[in-house]
Amino acid sequence: MASWDSYIKNLMDDGIIEEAAICGMNPPSVWAKSPQMSISVEEIKKLLADRSGFAQCGPCISGVKCRMLRDNMDDEGIFTLNLKTASDAEGNTYSVSVGKTLQTLVIGKGKKDANGGQVASKVFATVEHLRKANY
Repeated sequence: MASWDSYIKNLMDDGIIEEAAICGMNPPSVWAKSPQMSISVEEIKKLLADRSGFAQCGPCISGVKCRMLRDNMDDEGIFTLNLKTASDAEGNTYSVSVGKTLQTLVIGKGKKDANGGQVASKVFATVEHLRKANY
């Protein structure tokens, strides 16, 4: 089995992503995460369920409400769901990307100044690697 902590470290190594998790899909569970990430099994289940209502009422990631920007999680060659957090107490919002492999969800929350494209690219690189390894 892969060393999932090394994937978390890789996701966060260049300063774009500040929180990350790799979650199993069946059963929904957290395989590895950064210390700040507190994604719950219920949040994972919501990401795996029908996402058609996310445009009106987005999911929560680590207890933070998010709005959906783009859902390409089931689209061949893309496999990502792009979100933006609600504003925090200081008015900051953060880009979040959720990527889907064959067995996992890869979740990355960007730092305050990271744009959605940077976060999505970093998550997609991990998703692509895991898919090629049949994860």
